[in-house]
Amino acid sequence: MTFTLRFSVGLITLAILNSVQVAQCSPHVQATRSTSASSSAVSVSLDGVTYVNKGIVGFGLIPSNFVDSLGDTMGGFGSAIAFKLGTWKDLGNGSYTGTLEAHPDRGFNVITTIDYRSRQHEIDFLFTPYTGSDNLDFATAQQTLQLDYIDTVVQFDRNGGNTSGLDALGVRAAENGFLVDPFTAPLADPEMPIANKSYQHLTIDAEGLVANSDGTYWVRNLDFTSVTNPATGRVDNQGLTLDAENNILYAMLQSATVQDGGTDKTTSRYTRMLAYDVANPTVTRPSLVGEWVVPLPVSTSKSTTRACSEIHFVSENIFFALSHDGNGNGDGTSTSDTTSKYKQADLFSIADATNIVGSEFDDPSNPVAPKGVLVDSITPATYISFVNYIDDVQLARFGLHNGKLISDSQCRGDENSTLVNEKWESLALAPVGDPSTPNDYFLFTVSDNDFLTEDGISLGVPYNAGVNVDNQFLVFQVTLPSVPSGSVQKAIGISS
Repeated sequence: MTFTLRFSVGLITLAILNSVQVAQCSPHVQATRSTSASSSAVSVSLDGVTYVNKGIVGFGLIPSNFVDSLGDTMGGFGSAIAFKLGTWKDLGNGSYTGTLEAHPDRGFNVITTIDYRSRQHEIDFLFTPYTGSDNLDFATAQQTLQLDYIDTVVQFDRNGGNTSGLDALGVRAAENGFLVDPFTAPLADPEMPIANKSYQHLTIDAEGLVANSDGTYWVRNLDFTSVTNPATGRVDNQGLTLDAENNILYAMLQSATVQDGGTDKTTSRYTRMLAYDVANPTVTRPSLVGEWVVPLPVSTSKSTTRACSEIHFVSENIFFALSHDGNGNGDGTSTSDTTSKYKQADLFSIADATNIVGSEFDDPSNPVAPKGVLVDSITPATYISFVNYIDDVQLARFGLHNGKLISDSQCRGDENSTLVNEKWESLALAPVGDPSTPNDYFLFTVSDNDFLTEDGISLGVPYNAGVNVDNQFLVFQVTLPSVPSGSVQKAIGISS
């Protein structure tokens, strides 16, 4: 399969993409254009509303050894995605086009963190949903979501300085005016993470991306602490999403805070989601207006928390939450490593949950869940299982599989391109636009491959990670009746 580059008018040099050969592990079936629903559907109820997962309708990938326009291996960008505003288009023939903005985390850092500059990729796509029941072969499945890398934009701090992917071992002091008056100095920086005192570059490990209507973006930074083994506070940041109608920005911790049991996977279930009013952030500094406890799923065998990688606003009080285990392509070569047990985009509701903002629980000395046990006075969000990424029937329809292949000698083995990836960390919604199914939406999701390739280059230095993990994309079709008409269209900058 060959990828091609379009030329950019920017100042960034273009790179040549590589061709890869893929094994065909199922009968060849031509993809068909259709926006009708899949016959394999799963229904769930939340707050009296029925939501439906109609299954996978699209799959695509960017090869693990793909090089971006800066000359670095292009990976890790499943950490954060968003539709470029105004680009989603229904072609009227069963296909759709658009552009995804994708933000990688901080480079190939398996051995140690590196001085990787923060950046944002633009990826065009042609999406032709496949809803048939026959199994596509792996190559044909990729025709359903054809991907075309366009360009990469480097990000700087406000003074034009480079950013870095190194650990934040220092703190830049707050700018003059930050603590004086949030109304006269709304854009003054608070304390910011930097590599260290002698290398004061802003450190970025992006794990969330939200596109604003004015062309700016909210980016969530995963790591910011210069304290070793803190007794209170967050463990990691992760999810970020926007209610575009009401200008409320939501952020959720990956798992519980330290004081709420976050240092142990068996007690870290009760995480927190926070809401900020961002109606006019260049005039008035965002203010905290909501805070809720969300109970994350736990494993059935060891009762370990399935940490949350991303959230996405659905409608008032309703959100997606994306969690995954550590198994799949990119996590080893044994059957126990590659067989995933949990990768899901679930739903949760805060309609009946306790809003603890401004309460005693904002004081770290008053945990909401001491040693992982939720206090009686708090009602958590309602959390339900919804979109299962590792359904064997759905994966097989697109030439994919979970765990070890044993039925075909050509595809025997654990880690190959047809194995579903380990880490899925981003979500984006777009309208189906079919009058016969007005409540249906496409849920795009991208994996974080951790820059794993045997043919990599990082900061000009070649590397071999010992395994090739392509950047996988999936698209599901879901029915979301609670979504107000036109709200998803507004959020991605198109007319309803």
